[in-house]
Amino acid sequence: MIRSEGTGARAYRARHADTACRGCQVSASRRSGTTDELGPQEPERDGSDLLAALLDGMDAALCAFDADGVVTHWNREAERILGWSADEAVGRHGFAGWAVRTADAEEVESRLMSVMHAPGRQVNEFALLTKDGGRVLVRTQSAAVHGPDGKPAGVYCAFSEVHAQIDLERSIALSEALLEDASWGVVLVDADLRPAVVNAHAARALGIGRTAVLGRPLGELLAQGVEELESALTHVLAEGAPPAPAEMWVSVRTPEGEKRRCWRSGFLRLSSPLAEEPVPLGVGWLFQDVTESKQSEQEASQLRFRANQLHRAARAAAECEDPAEAAVVHLDFSLAGFADHALIDRVSGGAVPDGEGTVRLVRVAATPSGAPGPSLPADGRAGLPVRYAEGHPALQCVERIGPVRASAGASDPEQIREWALARQWPADAVHALCAVLRSRGRTLGVVTFLRGASRTQFERADAMYAEDVGVRIAALLDLAEERRERD
Repeated sequence: MIRSEGTGARAYRARHADTACRGCQVSASRRSGTTDELGPQEPERDGSDLLAALLDGMDAALCAFDADGVVTHWNREAERILGWSADEAVGRHGFAGWAVRTADAEEVESRLMSVMHAPGRQVNEFALLTKDGGRVLVRTQSAAVHGPDGKPAGVYCAFSEVHAQIDLERSIALSEALLEDASWGVVLVDADLRPAVVNAHAARALGIGRTAVLGRPLGELLAQGVEELESALTHVLAEGAPPAPAEMWVSVRTPEGEKRRCWRSGFLRLSSPLAEEPVPLGVGWLFQDVTESKQSEQEASQLRFRANQLHRAARAAAECEDPAEAAVVHLDFSLAGFADHALIDRVSGGAVPDGEGTVRLVRVAATPSGAPGPSLPADGRAGLPVRYAEGHPALQCVERIGPVRASAGASDPEQIREWALARQWPADAVHALCAVLRSRGRTLGVVTFLRGASRTQFERADAMYAEDVGVRIAALLDLAEERRERD
């Protein structure tokens, strides 16, 4: 709805109608009965309705003064902030006595009108009065209005509440800080799930330059974990931000190769503040690299579990009368969360002095290769050696007196099967770890742990655990041999 602007406003528009806009010039030519290149004549329109609509649609409060300081324009936002309507404001001389305290009126008016004779814009802060008697601190931007002859004809002043302006400046400052100096990664992802803005920290984490990241599919940046990340981004676009951060393991493609990282990520849905209905602009993705802390947590948890298993195995083995049976109990307890199969091979003849003679190994116990169950002791009384070929990991373990790790190194199931059967292991074995059995300065045999394709290959920490288990098994096998010799 367009409000009346009073005599002063009409006089101000009349003085500047010929320079207001090209639309006004067209209207003037139509009123004179002439035509030009703009085409057929249309019904005559006054530019004042368009001007009023523009002023009332502004987000900022706006008022204007003529050269004598009389208010000529007053939009809806000014009415909302101060409570004075356009009918009450337009035509008044300055702010004295109604929008500014009388004691402050002279200073305010001089600072506002001084811009007519100064270049550019001026920014000021004033305390204005509302219609109900309250005070509002506003920040103003004012500039001169020039007439057709180029001389100052008035002043326009746009203003907003200081706290609203400060909130806007804080938001802008926060955005700039996040995208420049933040100590965690910030990525703005568009609705097509492609990075639109990346800060320096995120660019370093992705192993690529800031500009090189923009617009590229996430699949080109991440080797693993991209499906989980894209699913999270799609969920945020559809449902909004999750209630808590999420930890995601990804593999980043870098010039040095793939790097496995854990990122603690938070997501925010970005919507346009200018649309009547929320329109998603994309997702704000903030993440922090927590790889080292997560690895430390996993290692600590793994150590606690394995120590607990060793404790439980020792208590269960203490109830066995036969030391050989107790050795098998230790083998069974060690498998939990560690391996899929295990074997115990004893050196033929009881023990072998270090670096002497050819080693032959006899099977003592093995886990069932089919259905899961307890390890089964083997009948080693015949003393028939296991058919291990030269260079077998178990034989290498005895020769080195240290752990040996091996993997199939193939992805074809048939090749993996041939690799495992050639080494006298279950057909589904993919990774192996052999630990030497030592007691009283002698090598008694080898314990072998095997993993299937669903598990990762053995690491150095796994070898240390296997050695701990091997020490206990070796002591029990040595005790069992000593008992047999006595009997």
